[in-house]
Amino acid sequence: MKLKERFAAVELRKKGYSLNEIVEILHIAKGSASVWVRNISLSKTAEKRLLTRITIGQLASQKAKRAQTVIKESNAIDIADEIISKLVYNKNVAQILCAFIYYCEGSKDVRKGLSFTNSDPDLVRFFLSIFRKSFDLNEKKFSVGVHLHSYHNPKKQLKFWSKTTNIPVEQFIKPYLKPTSGLYKKEGYPGCVSVRYGSAKIARELKAVAVQFMKMGL
Repeated sequence: MKLKERFAAVELRKKGYSLNEIVEILHIAKGSASVWVRNISLSKTAEKRLLTRITIGQLASQKAKRAQTVIKESNAIDIADEIISKLVYNKNVAQILCAFIYYCEGSKDVRKGLSFTNSDPDLVRFFLSIFRKSFDLNEKKFSVGVHLHSYHNPKKQLKFWSKTTNIPVEQFIKPYLKPTSGLYKKEGYPGCVSVRYGSAKIARELKAVAVQFMKMGL
């Protein structure tokens, strides 16, 4: 029986069948099949078929992994929605959220006022939204600096960040262009923005809220 299976495995291999296909067709152990066919020379036709099957298998595996990832992400979103739906959102909660984002991404030296730096437009937009809701602000005290790469269009990026921050371009300082070799371009990267607000008092309050709130969990 073993001889018959071995012969069949060799013939299938010569035709370009993959090891997994041979095991599935003949219902044999993968270890045995591997030993029987490891020295088999393949014709160009057989090689082409084998490579095609490998590619198909890889694509199927990638598709299955992507599908699993989508399911996991969907489940995570459902859990997040449930948690957020129970949140009682008010000015105090907004200030705590604002304080923690600032504590993570803002300057710890508050003597010259608030300075928040990031390259994620959504995070910048959210931070400024809750910052404006948390305090009575003078919009004229905002100023913005943008760090760009030499491949960026400064005028276009200033317009983008002005819209993102809801701060007029007139309140932006001259952008800093970081020299690059030109060999690498990070697609979709909008540059890094530094939003400043001229109030040491508010910056100090935000930092204090984050620090004091963290002490509650210690």
